[in-house]
Amino acid sequence: MRWAQIVAMSAFACMLFAIEWPRLARLPRRDKAAFVILLVVGWVLSLMDLRNLPGPTTFINAIFKPLGQYLE
Repeated sequence: MRWAQIVAMSAFACMLFAIEWPRLARLPRRDKAAFVILLVVGWVLSLMDLRNLPGPTTFINAIFKPLGQYLE
């Protein structure tokens, strides 16, 4: 299942690039760079399993739990 997701997201990113790049041909280099950067960031985030990643409260608890034990 994981490989199917990687292949599908890569195919969608390539299709989006192929469709949008001719429209960006007359725009400045800065706009093209922004498009490519946002596309790559979106592609990388789509490959991560964000639903199962621990949230920021887990990180804060890991840092401050030992400190709380000392203060008690």
